[in-house]
Amino acid sequence: MTALQMLATIAMIASIVMTATAGDILTASAMRQVGDLDVIRAQRGLSGAIAAVLSSGRFGLGVICLALSFFSLLFALSHRELSLIGPAATSLTFVTNAVAAKIFLKENVDRRRWTAALLVCAGVTLLAF
Repeated sequence: MTALQMLATIAMIASIVMTATAGDILTASAMRQVGDLDVIRAQRGLSGAIAAVLSSGRFGLGVICLALSFFSLLFALSHRELSLIGPAATSLTFVTNAVAAKIFLKENVDRRRWTAALLVCAGVTLLAF
């Protein structure tokens, strides 16, 4: 693989990871903002719960980011091997989700999750070389 091809592969994987992470964080944030859907459904019915979710701008933006991630994945798979793109994108998304959840959602990410994230990074490095 030439240097230019390697750079293109890294850009494709980064696009998948960034849009998937943004989508996950935005939808999680939106659902926290909306609240407990069981309570909303009990008060306003199923259509009220659906309306509460769909009226959230963050949720809509998160869905758009997840759609962009999906199409980025399709693009990457049309140019590179699944055996590289699939594991790299999925595992790096796991790592960036842990970091973003800690920073943006103020989640408690314990030592076990950080260890898992480091092991994932080591695995991706082994895959790349």
